[in-house]
Amino acid sequence: MQGSPKKIVIADDHALVRNGLKDIIARIDGAEVVGEAENGFEAIALGKTLRPDLLLLDAGMPLSRGMEVFGEVRRWSPDTRIAVVTGFTAAQSLADWMAVEVDGLFLKSCPPDEMQKGFELLLRGERYVAQEVVRILENATTVEPLTQRERQVLHLIAQGCSNAAIAERLSISAKTVDNHRTRLMAKLEVNSVAQLLAYALKEGLLDSSSQL
Repeated sequence: MQGSPKKIVIADDHALVRNGLKDIIARIDGAEVVGEAENGFEAIALGKTLRPDLLLLDAGMPLSRGMEVFGEVRRWSPDTRIAVVTGFTAAQSLADWMAVEVDGLFLKSCPPDEMQKGFELLLRGERYVAQEVVRILENATTVEPLTQRERQVLHLIAQGCSNAAIAERLSISAKTVDNHRTRLMAKLEVNSVAQLLAYALKEGLLDSSSQL
């Protein structure tokens, strides 16, 4: 790559993952890691101040979810390419990222050589979706992203709110809340609220603070 070094920020709450990604970046000519974030707030701040060429983002960041980080970095640094590197393998979670048109999508289990190839393509302005992600999505029966309202209801369910409390909070009827709850369970193919929350936490649809 010609010209000034390409700036890369790595956002993941596990040092082992960050170090592994740094090893891959070190193999790319003309690229350097200029910042690391351990949580979503730090990732947003680095995206805003450093305006990197590429942000490698974990989908399940503490303090601010990966999807929230994605939106904020897009707002403050629209030219930054954003690639999600996730351990979540459910088709629903991956489809959500495809729906917002993330620039790159990788599983943490991807071979290092494939990650390097993908990162190089991203730095050239292209999009890259890892082969295993493509396979998961192609084999999914029906993948329908959650709506913003469904996500809001899911967060409030996680906080232990009743249908009536959720209805008051969102200024909708309790019947509408119940419909959202039923649709969430159908989309995620679960049969109880406990299963709904377990799935949501496992797949990064909620963070530990269940923020709206």
